Amino acid sequence: MYRLLKQEGRAKRGELVTVHGTVQTPVFMNVGTVAAIKGAVSTGDLEQIKTQVQLSNTYHLHVRPGDKIVKQLGGLHKFMSWDKPILTDSGGFQVFSLSTLRKIKEEGVYFNSHIDGRKIFMGPEESMQIQSNLASTIAMAFDECAPAKAERGYVENSVARTTRWLERCKTEMSRLNGLADTINKKQLLFGINQGAIYADIRIEHAKRIRELDLDGYAVGGLAVGETHEEMYHILDETVPYLPADKPTYLMGVGTPANILEGVERGIDFFDCVYPSRNGRHGHLYTNQGKINLFNAKFELDDRPIEEGCGCPACSRYSRAYIRHLLKAKEMLGMRLCVLHNLYFYNTMMEEIRDSLDRGEFSSYKKAKLEGMSRPAE
Repeated sequence: MYRLLKQEGRAKRGELVTVHGTVQTPVFMNVGTVAAIKGAVSTGDLEQIKTQVQLSNTYHLHVRPGDKIVKQLGGLHKFMSWDKPILTDSGGFQVFSLSTLRKIKEEGVYFNSHIDGRKIFMGPEESMQIQSNLASTIAMAFDECAPAKAERGYVENSVARTTRWLERCKTEMSRLNGLADTINKKQLLFGINQGAIYADIRIEHAKRIRELDLDGYAVGGLAVGETHEEMYHILDETVPYLPADKPTYLMGVGTPANILEGVERGIDFFDCVYPSRNGRHGHLYTNQGKINLFNAKFELDDRPIEEGCGCPACSRYSRAYIRHLLKAKEMLGMRLCVLHNLYFYNTMMEEIRDSLDRGEFSSYKKAKLEGMSRPAE
């Protein structure tokens, strides 16, 4: 159940009560594609860096180790020793990202595995079955993520099919949640709004899918080739047509600035690989802008990544030491940088929630963006 606690303009402060605990929103979901955050980050680490929700990938876990194996081992929570909420995406994004390895039909999508080339079929029912086996807290509907710049006719056909797939997902999810051997019989289903950068298609799709009274609604198919301005325009146009009393999720976005802009437009949930991916390459977020630890000027820098930061890296190690680890290709360097970036994101979301509680989000956003736009020292 989602409770809308407060609004400031379109920005929402809410909470989602689930079988695995209550999520305070707005929230950033830490991306653990194959049931682990890249960078040697453990479940214990996730608790230490304020993680509320962990996100895993349906397609990748289906391919390896196999969703039936995960079910035999008690579901994804037990498998990875994580008792807080988990969201699983549907495999729909792989329809976009593995475009050379798939064929889309009305019944679903035929893939060749990116690991061993074996043939895989995934449709709405299969996606729901896999996610039910994984027993995640929130399952995403199976959709097609069309390229942002796709032709209008293609997008119209794709969105119509995505709607038909969503109806099939809802029916199958209802069936699965009623089975005796289903691990999580209270699995939630989020639908996905699509329509590339065509605002009128997006709006009509939002109107259609909100009639299905789902547990939440995502805006998908953004941050896949369009400009930031185009993305913000689509959010301005589309989000008002999604139910304000349900959680909204902007998939795969983004930078700290993207998140602040998304919150202002009514988004509750975010996920992105940026903090972990950038961390693995020594690119670190601070309130004074980004820094690249590979720069020679940090060789003798005995300060933490950011003064006052409570992450495991900043509370103990210097920029110079972490830079040395990265240069020496020691895994600890990568791990500390990932932990810092995820802590930064999770702390920012905490600050956003606090500012909404106080009715001061607008001034917080302005100050945060100004601070991060300065060149870091």
